[in-house]
Amino acid sequence: QVDLMESGGGSVQPGGSLKLSCVASGVTYSSYCMGWFRQAPGKEREGIASIDAHGFTTYADSVKGRFTISQDNAKNTLYLQMNSLKPEDTAMYYCAAEGACDIRTTYWGYWGHGTQVTVSS
Repeated sequence: QVDLMESGGGSVQPGGSLKLSCVASGVTYSSYCMGWFRQAPGKEREGIASIDAHGFTTYADSVKGRFTISQDNAKNTLYLQMNSLKPEDTAMYYCAAEGACDIRTTYWGYWGHGTQVTVSS
């Protein structure tokens, strides 16, 4: 059974930083791609970053250069370092796990419950 638990969300001013964590159980990193998604009120869920078993990363254009995805296999933890945050980054952030590694789709197999990020002055 796969279980994903996000943490690290909160409120921050524009230009600030946050680091999200996602502790995973039941996931063998050699078999799964891990990803971060977000969903703002009234908008569809969008993929923003992924990392595969070899450490290859992909990013959505909206976060490229500002966000960094990483993972610590020893701790079974996925991270998302978010810098230069903007009000439009306000959303619920979810981690996900799936065999395929495509953030253009939300058809991923396993999801966490989300952590809220609010960027406001």
